[in-house]
Amino acid sequence: MKRKIISIDDNKCTGCGQCIPDCPEGALQLIDGKARLVSDLFCDGLGACIGTCPEGAISVVEREAVPYDEKTVMENIVQQGAPVIKAHLEHLAGHGQMGLYNQAIEYLKDHTIAIPDHNGPVCHPGPVHAGHSPFAACPGSAPRSISRKTGAPDLQPSSISESELRQWPIQLSLLNSAAPYFNNADLLISADCVPFAYAGFHTEFLRDRIVIIFCPKLDSDIEGYITKLADIFSRHTIKSIMVAHMEVPCCGGVRYVVDKALERSGKKIPVTEKTITIQGEIE
Repeated sequence: MKRKIISIDDNKCTGCGQCIPDCPEGALQLIDGKARLVSDLFCDGLGACIGTCPEGAISVVEREAVPYDEKTVMENIVQQGAPVIKAHLEHLAGHGQMGLYNQAIEYLKDHTIAIPDHNGPVCHPGPVHAGHSPFAACPGSAPRSISRKTGAPDLQPSSISESELRQWPIQLSLLNSAAPYFNNADLLISADCVPFAYAGFHTEFLRDRIVIIFCPKLDSDIEGYITKLADIFSRHTIKSIMVAHMEVPCCGGVRYVVDKALERSGKKIPVTEKTITIQGEIE
């Protein structure tokens, strides 16, 4: 079957091993000094390992692969003890994979294995809704509340900040790579959640920049995005690039797309990177 699964770039992988602990399923191992995907069967394709790779060597691709098998994964996981079982259950719950979470719990019950204390799903586990892709959830999608001060006085119209948006459209899939506003531009390439999380987005990031937004996890045509960005870089003189993304692991894919596009275009453009926490601060 054709499904999403991770891919490792041997040329970028340094064998640091930082990705290994983030794969409790056991799909990754260090072999001959490189991280390797040792079994398609164990890889769920959710990409929790992407954000921990300092070299951007891991990506999620869609290719022919054997189906992920939760029962086989659990057979491997239970042999590694309660901490690994706990990590796996939290991995599934944090990704919203309720169907797989149910299967893991049932396996433990059927084999009379104690279920370790763990951060489970916010709602009761249930089957994946019909028509909803089991690979659509983001590693940072677990629901949470963010405390904010309340009761602040309303802003007067004179104190409302003005928009710094300099062009339209802004979504990468809609952009014309030949648009003249890219000439001699400073670019802001941002994950589409960042403007909602960071209050200073317009004044600190967007001012005097041309913005491009996309989601590296939910948007389907990542290869097309790399090609379009490479075309923009090749056609125009780009003075600088600011990359902005959230702290959740999958969002680090924004930098991966930019780096691949730069590599494909053959251009050397200075890049700065801003990581925004879910609390709305610069990391």
